[in-house]
Amino acid sequence: MNSLSSRLALAIAACGIASGAEAQIARKDLSVDTALTIATTAMADCKAKGFAVSAAVVGRNGELIVHLRGDNTGPHTMENSFKKAFTSRTFRIPSGEMEDRLKKNPAMGAQYLTGFTTGRGALPIKIGDDVVGAAGVSGAPGGDKDEDCVKTGLAKVADQLK
Repeated sequence: MNSLSSRLALAIAACGIASGAEAQIARKDLSVDTALTIATTAMADCKAKGFAVSAAVVGRNGELIVHLRGDNTGPHTMENSFKKAFTSRTFRIPSGEMEDRLKKNPAMGAQYLTGFTTGRGALPIKIGDDVVGAAGVSGAPGGDKDEDCVKTGLAKVADQLK
């Protein structure tokens, strides 16, 4: 086999190996049904506690999947629930942890990003260690109460997040 034929055979073999590796990559994403269950369960939990809230669920890339405005909520709750969810997803942490990060580093560049907040009330949604989205709630009298409602929403779909 000449040199050109050898190189061609190696290139073809490399493509075959690469395409075989790609076929083995699998990724799970949030379905709209799961996102809707998280949001409605979180809102129902807050409502049962006497809090009128809005909820947002974002996907793997921070894209909005579900956004619901609760009855008798202020207009700011829509924007705030999204910002909380977006922050939680993009940094892979509860949104309220951003406040601690900002206190430790007041020059943190992230504070200037569109969609950023330090408000507590959102949690990342994980399948194993993979963050596939986040859910945020706004409207309860305190981010800790918003976050508790998100926990209830996530608990409702825990069996789907495996």
